[in-house]
Amino acid sequence: MTDSPSPSASPSPVLLRDDADGVATLTLNRPNAFNALSGALLDALLAETAALKEDTSVRVVVLAGAGKAFCAGHDLKEMRADSSEPAMQALFAKCADVMLGLVRLPQPVIARVHGIATAAGCQLVAMCDLAVAAEEARFATSGIKVGLFCSTPAVALSRNLSRKQALEMLLTGDFIDAATALAHGLVNRVVAADALDGAVTDLAERIASRSPASIAMGKKLFYEQLDKGLEDAYRLAARTMACNMQTEDAQDGIDAFIAKEPMPKWKGR
Repeated sequence: MTDSPSPSASPSPVLLRDDADGVATLTLNRPNAFNALSGALLDALLAETAALKEDTSVRVVVLAGAGKAFCAGHDLKEMRADSSEPAMQALFAKCADVMLGLVRLPQPVIARVHGIATAAGCQLVAMCDLAVAAEEARFATSGIKVGLFCSTPAVALSRNLSRKQALEMLLTGDFIDAATALAHGLVNRVVAADALDGAVTDLAERIASRSPASIAMGKKLFYEQLDKGLEDAYRLAARTMACNMQTEDAQDGIDAFIAKEPMPKWKGR
């Protein structure tokens, strides 16, 4: 048993942010609940992604979890406290806004995954643009084991994995290990636990060294073209490349390449 906090003690923030060298790290900070997505944590994620969208000093966002796990999904105790349909509709609409907020950020988002990433936690990994996992990380959409099909995580999984791989996870709720997640395309790379921070930092720094204007355009185009037919996708891509070519970054970068000179300092978004 632990001592109760004194009445004057301030509760820890449910989401932490740390900025360094153009990289903003958001850390889910409910370690005693395996970083389950409470309503307060979803609100904090919404607020931070809205702020990051306007922050031109940030080139890359890293999403991490405090304690022993990345994220165990929704807070089931909080859900059962009010499981009325209006409350559940509001909760899952808010969760969808968080997931879409990650995609709509102009900065790439990297998931730093350790421990477990289950249900909506696995959904978070799938909705991040990139993911680096520790060898001991495990992933599951485990709602089916308590009678709740992971419908919202299914949206993310079906856009990252093949249909059969996604459905097997959704229908069984069984865990897959990090190596399987890598083979299925859920994560980009798997490293030893003591190399996780270094691998995330290396990837973030390499992306942060590229033109932020080009990356913002490219990320937006990448997700928009996925939902279009082939011809419409190429039309959208052609317009995006033409616009990208008008930026100072692209023109200065190409000139430097032709002249065999170092790349210029990028102008920003």
